[in-house]
Amino acid sequence: MVTIAWTNGAVRFLDQTELPAREVYIETRDPLVVADAIRALRVRGAPAIGIAAAYAACLSVWGNPTGELPALRARLGSALQELQSTRPTAVNLFHALDRIRTAASSALTSSDLRSVLLAEARAIHEEDIDACRKMAVHGAALLPGPSGVLTHCNAGALATGGEGTALGVIVEAHRRGKVTRVFVDETRPLLQGARLTAWELMAQHVPVILIPDNTAGVVMQRGEVQAVFVGADRIAAKEPPEEGCGISCS
Repeated sequence: MVTIAWTNGAVRFLDQTELPAREVYIETRDPLVVADAIRALRVRGAPAIGIAAAYAACLSVWGNPTGELPALRARLGSALQELQSTRPTAVNLFHALDRIRTAASSALTSSDLRSVLLAEARAIHEEDIDACRKMAVHGAALLPGPSGVLTHCNAGALATGGEGTALGVIVEAHRRGKVTRVFVDETRPLLQGARLTAWELMAQHVPVILIPDNTAGVVMQRGEVQAVFVGADRIAAKEPPEEGCGISCS
């Protein structure tokens, strides 16, 4: 499932707001169209946002083959500023744009600028594909045998450059015969679980049961869930408390 790609000087992405009723792909050579797509959640998910922004930055210098380097740098700067404003809380967005900015600083000619930006954007994309694959392999190994699995929101291919983070683990575990069925919370209020995760799992031929958010506790109480996989933008580690403080940590 390829939800975002660089294609012959254009960015092509799946419009997530149209799912699950229609699969609509948008192809553009305008970085502002990508920026608006991020704002409108046509492209969503932290890794996917970073990848889309990196490719959009490339578009800002790609459509002007005869442009002088100072003018292209100015166009790039404007695009970076616009892209930064799309999702202020998206850490991957700023990380990707910082990498693009650093790559651009090494360019000595207009041709160099286009080459280094596209190489960096592709590297960001490939690194995410690799990270998703490794996460799927390691995560699938955690399940001891056939299990019912619960997930929330959407952390699959739609949210990343690869097969997904939490959902990628579930799909890989299903390939190994370790997942009997997946309970998907609807995810209020935007219904990412109902509209996106359920659609992804059905496309991968994974047995899926869509449930209201407040039903998750019931299916766990009944023993129908042996594992829960969810995505998280960031994980914070905390130093263990001092010995004898009376706080129990697990």
